[in-house]
Amino acid sequence: MFFYATAPDADFDDCTRDEEEGSIIKSMISQLRVGMDLSKVTFPTFVLEPRSMLERITDFMSHPDLIFGAEQFDDPGERFLRVLQYYLAGWHIKPKGVKKPYNPILGEFFRCRYDYPDGSQGFYIAEQVSHHPPVSAFYYVTPANKVAIVGELRPKSKFLGNSVSTTMEGENRIYLMGRPDDGPYVISMPNMYARGILWGKMVLELGDSCTARNDRNALGADLQFKTKGYFSGTYNAIQGRIRRGNTDTGEVSGKWSGVMEHKSSRTGERRVLFDVYKHGDQVAPKWVAPEDEQDPNESRRLWSKLTQAILAKNMDAATEAKTAVEESQRDLRRKREESGETFVPRFFQQDREGRWGPKITLPEDPQEAVEVVKGWIWSSPQTHS
Repeated sequence: MFFYATAPDADFDDCTRDEEEGSIIKSMISQLRVGMDLSKVTFPTFVLEPRSMLERITDFMSHPDLIFGAEQFDDPGERFLRVLQYYLAGWHIKPKGVKKPYNPILGEFFRCRYDYPDGSQGFYIAEQVSHHPPVSAFYYVTPANKVAIVGELRPKSKFLGNSVSTTMEGENRIYLMGRPDDGPYVISMPNMYARGILWGKMVLELGDSCTARNDRNALGADLQFKTKGYFSGTYNAIQGRIRRGNTDTGEVSGKWSGVMEHKSSRTGERRVLFDVYKHGDQVAPKWVAPEDEQDPNESRRLWSKLTQAILAKNMDAATEAKTAVEESQRDLRRKREESGETFVPRFFQQDREGRWGPKITLPEDPQEAVEVVKGWIWSSPQTHS
């Protein structure tokens, strides 16, 4: 379970409940208990965003220019800030209304390519590597721009009464390939709260804290995503401190749906990290193969009938399409259990610490790396067996 809502302004004025959303009460009330794990709850199809969670993760690759060239800065603190910019800029992209993407089935994957204005390219692959518990592994790389991002998400959702909470376990590991000695920049995720599920205004809030760190350079940040109180506060606010070792170097403040700033502790200088109003629509487009050229378990092809039904606002057809995919998954799981077969992910594998990473090693030459990664991501299933 993973809900999203539009955030055009600080007050979510457009996120009022319509007649269709109001029937969530009738669809859910008989299934829900406070504290219940929502992985076992069937939600009505009209709350679905018409794309898979595996594709949803690409929203964090929408503003790559914020991190490109970070390896050229000699100051580790500047490189760290560039990585924070990339991460914070990914939150503003949301579907209209309070929605959730499709829960990926085991072995489902999504892949795409980015063509940037300077002629360089980026590549993305995500795969559902576990179903119980749900784990989505992802990998993004742009060899010419010397950036790689690896990570996994393990969402866990609970019903809280009039809200749904989603604990986002997992992490993003960002590598500046031009600075291999830096090691990874590791960033965790805040939690999410869908408010007003049964009554009142339906809104999404990011809440609680997340951390960013680069152990090699003793850099870290504690970021607090603030939820609105009953009588005070505002939506979408963030506040954080950046440190190097035991020294406070600056603070981050603003709104993830608007403008976020960094203030230096040493000079007091303020700097805009990201301005949604100026740059929010400058999203890097992605190329995805036509559905008839995709593999059967590739996200857009796998869920195509459900997506078509949702876009056509045919909820009966949507429910039928969603049920068909889920029943097929159950049948496949039964067959695996009967045969004793163990599922092996196609694109990802775990290391000794349990972190997921891609089954590929790229050459250092950027041009060679592009050809290798293209051949790997768009290879036939037999190549991975």
